[in-house]
Amino acid sequence: MLIRFTLLLTFLLIAIWPPTSSAAYLQDRIVAIVNAELIMLSDVKHEFRAEQERLSREFRGNDLAQRLKTGEYMALTKLIERKLQLQEAKAIRVEVSDLELQQAIEQMKRQDTSFDPTNPNDVRDVRDQLILMRIVDQHIRGNIMVGDSELKRYYQEHREQFAFPEEYQLSQIIIKPDSSDGLADALTKARRAMDDLKRGEKFEDVALQYSDGANSLHGGRLGFVRQGELWPVIEEAVARLVPGGISDILESPEGVHIIRLDDKKPKQFRPYEDVRQKVQEFVYQQKSADMYQSWLVDLKNKAYIEIKF
Repeated sequence: MLIRFTLLLTFLLIAIWPPTSSAAYLQDRIVAIVNAELIMLSDVKHEFRAEQERLSREFRGNDLAQRLKTGEYMALTKLIERKLQLQEAKAIRVEVSDLELQQAIEQMKRQDTSFDPTNPNDVRDVRDQLILMRIVDQHIRGNIMVGDSELKRYYQEHREQFAFPEEYQLSQIIIKPDSSDGLADALTKARRAMDDLKRGEKFEDVALQYSDGANSLHGGRLGFVRQGELWPVIEEAVARLVPGGISDILESPEGVHIIRLDDKKPKQFRPYEDVRQKVQEFVYQQKSADMYQSWLVDLKNKAYIEIKF
């Protein structure tokens, strides 16, 4: 049956592509057959256009060539999967009303300035997207059940995901360079401040004398900051300190720092009851993705797919 279909397709191509059209053939050709439907090279180029432009801006030479080749295959894979889903939608009579299509078109006009409502291809793409969303709802989202035992198991296995990070209560002396060439002067000033601290001067007094920070009048106190909110060089230094400890002189894009760790709050795990809804969202998304991939595999296994790329 497949051989007969391929021969029939070959005769059809000979009929519609005369021998003198070699230039046209090079410009557009069949790259895949999905059941009885064709995917053309022009379809792949259209699907890949935005990603091709991005890659061309970011890469050069052999690296660009390899990424373009991989990207084209990925675009073809998406087209095949989309074609299979649309064929399935047609088989089970999934439809989109004219009103739904018009509402989606109006929304696209507001969101995407490149969208052309007079272009039949753009309108077809919107209709296809609506159909794809509807069939995925029927096959995937409507069939997912999430039990409380699954939620609790996910919570136990991913507790770090729902934890409040460590918090540091800090004070700082910050010296900001007066200009792009003022780093050396700022470092010299920071060393004098550090010498005073080593001689036993109170941190608050040294901050009042040297710091350029707005909080210098309050002893340089910053209050509590969470892990991840500091410049990496400062966070690394703070992580090694014990309460009352003072860092070495540190440099960041903001200036030159001397940091004191006043207190530390350990990581706190949020109770399951407080994050149950968020856990449910994660589990639902994960099961949706797994079921979607399984459904695609099933569609591919049942289909006739021939790639001519």
